[in-house]
Amino acid sequence: MMLFGYALCLFLLGNLVAGLLGVFRGRVAPAWMLGLQIFGTTGTAILLLLAELQQEPALRDVALVCALLAAITMVAYVQRIWARPAGAEDET
Repeated sequence: MMLFGYALCLFLLGNLVAGLLGVFRGRVAPAWMLGLQIFGTTGTAILLLLAELQQEPALRDVALVCALLAAITMVAYVQRIWARPAGAEDET
């Protein structure tokens, strides 16, 4: 079971690398934000998995903070984009 858990952690880490490549290749802010959202959710999953495998309850607290920060960041981004006029695109 431990080997499977650590293999799953490596798989999730590979997803993080793929998300990082997507962030670097994306040309618009929504692509960057979705890539960063992948970091938040996958990072939370890795931390929760490691907390269970290593019997370290403090990692659950760190995972909760990461999940909350990812959610707050996405809400702030959507609020910023929604407030723009319809014709204003973000090209940076």
